Amino acid sequence: MRELYEKMINEAMAAQRADVETVRAKRGQKFVIEDTKPYVDVAKKMTAIGDQSQAVIDLHKNSVVSHYEILKSLTKTVRPEDDPFVEHYQTPVVLEILKDQDEAFAKSVDTFIQAIADAEALIGLESVRHYGGFYGPTCVVDFALMPGSTSNVVNRILQKTDIPVEHKRAILAAKSWGMNTSYGLGDAFSKALEAGDTPAEATKKEIAIMQKLYREPVEAQAELMDEAGMTSFDPRKYMAEYRRRMETTVKAAIDDGVHYGNILTVPAYSVGDVAHHIAQSTFNMCKDDVVMATIEAVTDVMESTLRNSLDAYKSYWDVLNLATGASAAAAEYLLELDGFNAPMVVDLLTKRFHNYVQVYPDRGAAVELHNCDFMDMIYRGWKILDKAERGANGSGEELIPRVGKYPVDLTPIRKNEVLMNPQWYVYPACAITVRFAALMSLADYPCLLTSEPVTATMMTNIIALEKETAAAPVRACKNCASACLVDRRHPYCQWREAV
Repeated sequence: MRELYEKMINEAMAAQRADVETVRAKRGQKFVIEDTKPYVDVAKKMTAIGDQSQAVIDLHKNSVVSHYEILKSLTKTVRPEDDPFVEHYQTPVVLEILKDQDEAFAKSVDTFIQAIADAEALIGLESVRHYGGFYGPTCVVDFALMPGSTSNVVNRILQKTDIPVEHKRAILAAKSWGMNTSYGLGDAFSKALEAGDTPAEATKKEIAIMQKLYREPVEAQAELMDEAGMTSFDPRKYMAEYRRRMETTVKAAIDDGVHYGNILTVPAYSVGDVAHHIAQSTFNMCKDDVVMATIEAVTDVMESTLRNSLDAYKSYWDVLNLATGASAAAAEYLLELDGFNAPMVVDLLTKRFHNYVQVYPDRGAAVELHNCDFMDMIYRGWKILDKAERGANGSGEELIPRVGKYPVDLTPIRKNEVLMNPQWYVYPACAITVRFAALMSLADYPCLLTSEPVTATMMTNIIALEKETAAAPVRACKNCASACLVDRRHPYCQWREAV
């Protein structure tokens, strides 16, 4: 298994390094699609070893390559306003391919579409709750099943839908990691209310768009982009070409017995680095030396930590858990260097959220998406560090936090010249907040901290070993930060009830 663990680490860190090194070299400059080639080249080198499914690996590789080449053919660059959507054009296409290839699955999707209409009371209730901020900060396009998320509501509808359970799991996956369109529950409802509709009228509009996401996902995504004013390229041309390029790959995955839920998730989750993580917004944000150093140092912590335990792993899930745990501990450690910690930040951002709802009742459904990701990450990091700090007591020994039994190497932060000299970047005598300020920039965009290139690459490797089991959404408690510390919403979660 050591070969597999090393492969997972090598491929994941190569993806992360491709992003980080590109951003460092290009920060402050103009983004063009060809800037993403280093990441694409890394994806091209992914291989299947041992019992891994080549069909799953190909879903990842071919999607990245297709995405890159299609974008290059349609545009030279992507506007910052348009880059969040680039990983939302794949699942609609794949869903339509699956429906065309499997009549039974198509019938199940049609049955679910009718079930959406039958769930009028539920959809109205959840839309009202989202509009009013009932749940607090909510990751509406969550990859798990937290309260207020689209997948939470989809799961509750599926529970009462009479279709095969594996079809249920595929439909659920399509709106979790699959990101079937850019739509998040409650958006149409909120806009309708603000425009003067009654709650009943607004609920009908919400139902109509939720149904269209599954009845005509490609056209639904195109119309969402029309509404959003997306101008960087023609999304209809993109999706038509993506289908032409990916249909054979999807059919091969079907023939290989890959769960439809995995076929619907791997292609989308793998492309986000092309014109999203490597993108103009990232180049702009990372002009700040402390922001750049934060991303680099956390990357170094992840890699050092993962390689130090190469001979100790008991399962491939341990590798993934350590990668995300190491980045969480590193982010929390940086917070604590400036005298902050996760409970303080979660409290601050949650209070800000409740103010934000009042000021912006017509806010986008996904506006607090990354705030939730960031809070969950640092809250996990706080628990890891807190345990280590309690154990160290007053010994004065160097802090070595652990994710399970695996040590986290914080040395790259302690040796980072930028992060350990904050007085270089603000008034020297009062340099006690600049690292926190950098982390607040990343609170709206923590993708290279959490880290998505790492988790996407590792998940593909794991799914290639467990191809017949739907990997998404996460069927476990996420320990959502805001739910644990401020807004008490555990009774509304669905992780235990996932179909």
